[in-house]
Amino acid sequence: MASGKSNSKTEKTTVSKEKYLFWFENMLLIRRFEEKAGQLYGKQKIRGFCHLYIGQEACASGAVTAMKEGDKWITAYRDHGHPLALGTDPKAVMAELFAKESGCSKGKGGSMHLFDKEKNFMGGHGIVGGQIPLGAGIAFAEKYKETDNICICYMGDGAVRQGALHEAFNMAMLWKLPVVFVIENNGYAMGTSVERTSNVTELYKIGHAYDMPSEPVSAMDPENVHSAVSKAADHARKKGPYLLEFRTYRYKGHSMSDPAKYRSKEELEEYRQQDPIEIVRKKILDKKMAKQQDLDKIEEKVKNIVAESVEFAESSSFPEENNIYSDVYAEENYPFLED
Repeated sequence: MASGKSNSKTEKTTVSKEKYLFWFENMLLIRRFEEKAGQLYGKQKIRGFCHLYIGQEACASGAVTAMKEGDKWITAYRDHGHPLALGTDPKAVMAELFAKESGCSKGKGGSMHLFDKEKNFMGGHGIVGGQIPLGAGIAFAEKYKETDNICICYMGDGAVRQGALHEAFNMAMLWKLPVVFVIENNGYAMGTSVERTSNVTELYKIGHAYDMPSEPVSAMDPENVHSAVSKAADHARKKGPYLLEFRTYRYKGHSMSDPAKYRSKEELEEYRQQDPIEIVRKKILDKKMAKQQDLDKIEEKVKNIVAESVEFAESSSFPEENNIYSDVYAEENYPFLED
């Protein structure tokens, strides 16, 4: 059984109807986008590595509503859902997966390296754990500039075994940086369960070694995520780092090349009963925040958005060869290319 399991559920809510409808549409967009990306990968429209966010949608959507304008966001390579949650145009994300010039990284980043400066999304990063010190550095910059912004830095459960985490945690606490570290614990580092990597399976406890406030979160429900990030972000703005362990689950393999044979059908089915989209759908209907026909309209809207993003990506051009040197240096003039 994956250690990401958490059975706690939100029974009562003081969250507005608007937030719940946002979560429903936002998570549904991520889900349908990722499902389509998986299909297109099978057709070789998308190539290279591709890591889907299916099942973990609440980890991003629930956090977005707890953040403030100006806050920065950074994550690892399972990154499609994060910019979508932040409001990046799905067309730009899909075009990037297609390696097209109209993509959010101009076709040069692909699935693992999405960026959106306008949304303060500081990227997905392919090096395991490489984004952790970067997240601390971004927070350092915000403190240096005396802003009220924080950085929320996501990582997977496998990345917590990297030495870079400990160095970043140490310096972040020493300098009281405005950063919220988030471990998206889906139970498996690629195909290796948390229990096989360390005797410390409650990953939030890693923060205790640095006197960093830390806690676990039942992250299959966006309301739990929203509440936890709100608390952590407030602390980070005033007092410094906070660590959250989001206990979540991915319904697909680690990447498109992973058949996920290391886990049982029973385990997968148990977690499908905790589908974050269905949790939100049920709460909306039970609390009469909207009717089924309203949710059906959202479903149709999302379907059209995804279809339009594919059409846009298909019709976009690949980058020109001479653009390979652009965006490498701060200046656009490269004298050595004139020879």
